[in-house]
Amino acid sequence: MGARRLSTGVGGEGGQVAIGLVASIPVLILVALAMIQFVLAGHAALTAANAARAAARADYAGGRPERAARLALPPSFRDAAQVDAGSRRVSVEVEAPRALPIGPRVPVTAAALLGPADGVPGG
Repeated sequence: MGARRLSTGVGGEGGQVAIGLVASIPVLILVALAMIQFVLAGHAALTAANAARAAARADYAGGRPERAARLALPPSFRDAAQVDAGSRRVSVEVEAPRALPIGPRVPVTAAALLGPADGVPGG
């Protein structure tokens, strides 16, 4: 019976596995950054929707919808936000934060209907 030699993987398949791992790391980083950007865009969408609802509530109560929308936004969104309070609806547009400075700009818009033009009955 001859002695069998066990392969340790050095110089064999072990090198291929290491190269495969190193080649997949950039792909994993890009997937992680895409997921982070998706979460940031979702946060911006929820923030814009909250501001639009605050503007609609303020209009319904007789307040100023644009001011209420801006106050409902976090300070990081407040300066660059576009608030458009029309006759029947208010829309709030903010820009989602970017995961990387070289990433694309992602504008997010949310809208809400305003209260009746003649005000609240009994209010």
